[in-house]
Amino acid sequence: MGITYIEGRVAGPAGQRTVDFLVDSGATYSLLPYDVWTEIGLAPKRSASFALGDGSRIERNISECHIAFSMGEGHSPVILGEPGDSALLGVVTLENLGLVFNPFTRTLHPMRLLLA
Repeated sequence: MGITYIEGRVAGPAGQRTVDFLVDSGATYSLLPYDVWTEIGLAPKRSASFALGDGSRIERNISECHIAFSMGEGHSPVILGEPGDSALLGVVTLENLGLVFNPFTRTLHPMRLLLA
């Protein structure tokens, strides 16, 4: 398994910023580092409990922002990271934007959407 970063642009009420997201197929929501979400003016809308890889649980605030990649853009829920957290790209964001990650080429592609 390789480590892949995808550059994206996030926007909130106070501006926008370019972010290098680590693609994490095990992450449900995307995570924005503390300095990013505070700079673009996001505010907590709710909180949720998340399980970590070691089985422990943490509580984090969640907001929503506009996220843009070269293959698509739209709104997505995001975890508001704490100091020291890194940007993660989770599957909810990919699905909201109609994108899928190809682990062989390490690129994003449009998802085959079904209307059924």
